[in-house]
Amino acid sequence: MGTHSSSSSFSALQSYLQALAQTPRRLASRAPSVSSSYEELSRVKARSGSDMQRTLRWFDLVGLGIGGMVGAGVFVTTGRASRLYAGPAIVVSYAIAGLCALLSAFCYTEFAVHIPVAGGAFSYLRITFGEFAAFLTGANLITEYVMSNAAVSRGLTSYMGAAMGISTTKWRFILPLLPNGFNEIDLVAPAI
Repeated sequence: MGTHSSSSSFSALQSYLQALAQTPRRLASRAPSVSSSYEELSRVKARSGSDMQRTLRWFDLVGLGIGGMVGAGVFVTTGRASRLYAGPAIVVSYAIAGLCALLSAFCYTEFAVHIPVAGGAFSYLRITFGEFAAFLTGANLITEYVMSNAAVSRGLTSYMGAAMGISTTKWRFILPLLPNGFNEIDLVAPAI
């Protein structure tokens, strides 16, 4: 596949620049490749491991519980948004979202049957369609996580303001250069 040094690309500026210079050649050779051979699947299975070990501690579980409550509570804001903006079309959008979730579950089931290894969409796509499709999916997943975490944090800011009896407009800075609706900077949400 090419020459690699055992050191990380980020160990020194020279290593990084050398790896950056090799990027177009490496992308051209790896993008169309599909890793569907038995050897690749065996390596992925060996990396995923067969025995599950308990690694969560009590504070991890408390964090998951709080995150579940906050995450479920933030979805209550969709009711307010549907009342104010969407109206009866919200029923159709929930039906479409439910159908998409069902089809997604079918896809993951199919992947898990054909490729029985630990992993998500990135792992499945890497083996099935190649590294470029997996890269695009990974970038899409990261973007999705950033956007959903931003929405949850913004909703939690509103919850905190309501619980403390403080208007959330007092916590936000307004930038007049941006259009209305997009000009409020909430400093509490990134801290959350």
